Amino acid sequence: MKKVFIGIVILVILGTGAFFLFRSKGSGPQFRTEKASRGDIVAGVTASGTVNAVTTVLVGTQVSGTVKAIFADFNSRVKKDQLIAQIDPALFEAQVDQARANVVAAKANLSKSEVAVVDTQRTLERNRRLFSKNLIARSDLDTAEINYDSARAQVNANKAQVEQAAAALRTAETNLRYTRILSPVDGIVVSRNVDVGQTVAASFQTPTLFNIAQDLTKMQIDSSVAEADIGKIKVGQPVEFTVDAYPDSPFKGSVSAVRNAPINVQNVVTYDVVINVANPELKLKPGMTANVSIVIDSKKDVVRIPNAALRFRPTEKRGKAETKQKGGAVWIVEDNKPKRISVTTGISDGNNTELVSDSVKEGQELIVESLARPKTQQTAPPGPRMF
Repeated sequence: MKKVFIGIVILVILGTGAFFLFRSKGSGPQFRTEKASRGDIVAGVTASGTVNAVTTVLVGTQVSGTVKAIFADFNSRVKKDQLIAQIDPALFEAQVDQARANVVAAKANLSKSEVAVVDTQRTLERNRRLFSKNLIARSDLDTAEINYDSARAQVNANKAQVEQAAAALRTAETNLRYTRILSPVDGIVVSRNVDVGQTVAASFQTPTLFNIAQDLTKMQIDSSVAEADIGKIKVGQPVEFTVDAYPDSPFKGSVSAVRNAPINVQNVVTYDVVINVANPELKLKPGMTANVSIVIDSKKDVVRIPNAALRFRPTEKRGKAETKQKGGAVWIVEDNKPKRISVTTGISDGNNTELVSDSVKEGQELIVESLARPKTQQTAPPGPRMF
């Protein structure tokens, strides 16, 4: 038993010594690295926006009344001047008939006044002849002249009444035509806001009956770009975006306008950037939310370094001293220690950055993360433990 006990003690001593020996050999710093690669880099500005039709027409009514019939519905294709709804025309037809009767009455009064002019003119001429022969008094001649002038003035007044009645007739006929709601453009009905039997009132505000998109094969995105990025946006820049309906199918477009009007929401200032998009397959629908990436610059076949390598900073004393040096830098492993290399960078796509200087070669390993475990405050005493 004594030999067995001595053997166990020897094995424990040898095992403990081997553990600390291997631990001391592997206690050097350990790092995760990535290679500098060659490829393309696209720098962009991200934003969000809403897909809309380029031209959307709100169709309303200028007259009040009850909707008698509807001839177009959601997603209906309509042509210009096509009848899409009808307001009950009964009241307006009665107004047209009344206005037409007023025109007839005004013309009759005009004819009557013209006859009166002829009669007063004959009386005037007769009195002039009688006055020249001293057969009537001067007052009789004056009265005849006044009656003639009054008759002529009445003719002019009746002519004005005819014109006034004719204008009222045109107004009534126009209101009657407005009971027929016609499509102002060729397009597709996006929304319908009325039903048969519903009463619409156009007294204070024109009610919207239909929303018609003129051409859904050409869409636009109204995107909100932060004020920090708006200086990089130029008309004509290419755009790539996705919508939630097709997350794996990116769409392409181009910047068509950068609007100067600021949009301030809770002290956050953004600007509206309009993006033109072709929609031949009609996949994009009005109101969709677009996740936009505006390409502001791109480089092809350049050496790229991971952004994580640019962010890495060592924790050793020697590394801290080198970290104080100004300028961009990456770190490599040399003699099992991190070594700083100054670099000059270009554009970035968020994951990789263009390397302008030749201080780093393609395929070179760059430190992106330290894998060393933090030191514990208490360490085990050397030597074997006896149980």
